[in-house]
Amino acid sequence: MKETRREFLIKSGCALTMTALATQMGHFGMMSAMAQKVDDETKVSAVPSDYRALVCIFLAGGNDGNNTVIPIHNDASVSNYQTYFNARNTQGLALAQGTLLPISVPRMGNLSYGLHPSFGTVAGGINPGIHPLWADGKMAIVTNVGTLVAPMTKQQYQNGSVQKPFQLYSHSDQVSQFQGGRSDTQSYTGWGGRISDLRTSPDNPGGLLPMITSIAGSQLFTAGQTTLPLAIANAGTGLNNVLNPAGYNTTAASQARLSAFNDLRGMDLDSQVVQAASHITNQAMTANAALQTFQEVTVTFPNTNIGNQLKQIARLIRKRTDLSVNRQIFFAQIGGFDTHNNQLAAHVTLLGQLSQAMRAFYDEMTVQGLGDKVTQFTMSDFNRTFNPASSGAIVGSDHAWGNHNFVVGGGVTASDFYGINTTNGTPFPTMTFNGPDDADSGTGARGRWIPTTSVEQFAATLSRWYGLPDANLPAVFPKITNFANTNLGFMQPPA
Repeated sequence: MKETRREFLIKSGCALTMTALATQMGHFGMMSAMAQKVDDETKVSAVPSDYRALVCIFLAGGNDGNNTVIPIHNDASVSNYQTYFNARNTQGLALAQGTLLPISVPRMGNLSYGLHPSFGTVAGGINPGIHPLWADGKMAIVTNVGTLVAPMTKQQYQNGSVQKPFQLYSHSDQVSQFQGGRSDTQSYTGWGGRISDLRTSPDNPGGLLPMITSIAGSQLFTAGQTTLPLAIANAGTGLNNVLNPAGYNTTAASQARLSAFNDLRGMDLDSQVVQAASHITNQAMTANAALQTFQEVTVTFPNTNIGNQLKQIARLIRKRTDLSVNRQIFFAQIGGFDTHNNQLAAHVTLLGQLSQAMRAFYDEMTVQGLGDKVTQFTMSDFNRTFNPASSGAIVGSDHAWGNHNFVVGGGVTASDFYGINTTNGTPFPTMTFNGPDDADSGTGARGRWIPTTSVEQFAATLSRWYGLPDANLPAVFPKITNFANTNLGFMQPPA
């Protein structure tokens, strides 16, 4: 039976397993909106003109921040190592004080805190990890960050006078809120995608790649209303192959089919859906041509999933001039952090892989001369309960709330703790069951720290450094006006 042009286009489009196309075909609303101009362009103000990139590393499952950043001092005025040890040792989840990697924290009166030992040199590692970057002033920790609709005290949490994030402690919902940048309702776009909506035209007007790229599949973080995100494989696939159309080869018949397909993409453009699909495919094939040659990175990356994701990002950044991009946002992900059991062993592996990969990426950016132009940051579903789950060799922890996020790069202001103060007058929570910072109450309290810093405040600080004008903050973060401080100070101001 003879096929219509539209039928052939649809079948050929499905055969083209370019990830960018596959990612977008499920979102006709985005495709039909691609030709629209962003309404907020009139709000754009002066932004830095140099190259900048944000690299989001999502710790999927909810990382236990209580065993990632730990007080090791003995000062009794704030939570100390003994407080931590007493709460976690009986069930076997406390880390030995002597194994922790010390950091001196100016905002905490230069008291000593410790990072998990996997942030340093590890067995089989190829670099010293990210711990030494603290002494170099290239790493900041934003403490007690979480999903919030508005600032909330323990009393307000208990009496319901302030709206809580919807489906608190639920994996999928809290992931959505971290990536979506709002906690009052379901979000269908991410804050990375919304930045791209606003900034692609002024910052990357001739870019051969989208402003935003995921190396971890389709993600809410990368979705916008007019943004066309790219999703590609990790460094196990060369850049010259990540967008190659599937189903074609060098034979005459195959090349004839490809030529016919290219011709058909210029037809039926009166249909909004067909026009959008053709535009997507055109962009992917143009980008594919631009990626056929690339320079390999200089630094050795660990051969892990997260290592290969960051290596692929480093390759794209090295190609930035040829791709005519001046601003880029990337998403990478490492899973396995839902540690209801076997947490101690899992953390050694996961945090070691994370640290090794982040350090290799930082070193590569330094080699590329972009140490202060590219910023890595972590996010995760939530923290985990201070009170362990189970005991012995299988000990783990359960879903909690406020957590600690890492920021790494030469654009960091200084190595310190950042964030809004908790009830103890510092940004690090009071680690006491049924204490003033614990959402739980009574004898069953398990230690779920109420965040004092919202996702929006954390993300707005990064976004401002990236080049998002203050006037555009409400468009990217709809509830940002609920928070008085939208610049936490951990990033250097634009030059």
